[in-house]
Amino acid sequence: MSQLKKTPRSTVRRLPKRGSYDETTVRAILDQGMLCHVGLANDDGPVVIPMGYARRGDELLLHGSAKSRLLNDMAKGSPVCITVTLLDGLVLARSSFHHSMNYRSVVLFGRAEPIRDPREKAAALDAIVEHLVPGRTKDARGANDRELDATLVVRVPIREASAKIRSGPPVDDEEDLALEMWAGVVPFEHRTGEPIRDAYTPDDTPVPDYVLSYPGGRS
Repeated sequence: MSQLKKTPRSTVRRLPKRGSYDETTVRAILDQGMLCHVGLANDDGPVVIPMGYARRGDELLLHGSAKSRLLNDMAKGSPVCITVTLLDGLVLARSSFHHSMNYRSVVLFGRAEPIRDPREKAAALDAIVEHLVPGRTKDARGANDRELDATLVVRVPIREASAKIRSGPPVDDEEDLALEMWAGVVPFEHRTGEPIRDAYTPDDTPVPDYVLSYPGGRS
């Protein structure tokens, strides 16, 4: 079991028993999530932007417009903080103070490196598509030269990170356990809906198996 680098800023201080620096745990959360929030500070102050991503080995891949100020700041080596959170349920306790959420989260710190080589950039974009919709790249047209030029792709090493997980029922004070009210967990289940074809897809075009069997539980 490999452990990630533990630093003062990646150390879980509030309820440290919920923290984990296990690389397998961190990767599993990143692999199930689809949306991350990327934070950094620039001349105008702090900014946090939601972005799609992909984990490829020991790096996180991000992409966007080549004109994106956020990505260009990242490409210059600005330090970033990236978070991913999977919400599993609401925890309803007997007191307002002890209400909580069940969740799995990752906080990652690092500096981004731009991917400039066109073939490497195309491969990274394919990895992002495959992370979001496994199997899609066998059907979708790959990015052409114009699209590659208009896209900035960066990678952030997964070295300094921590996971934090909360699960289970509410934790009430002993004196509140006799209160006559319902307490427990409202679980969240993330499901896909019925696929909706666009206006240019013929009615007799079959829905791909990778869409029909899209994995549940992702968020």
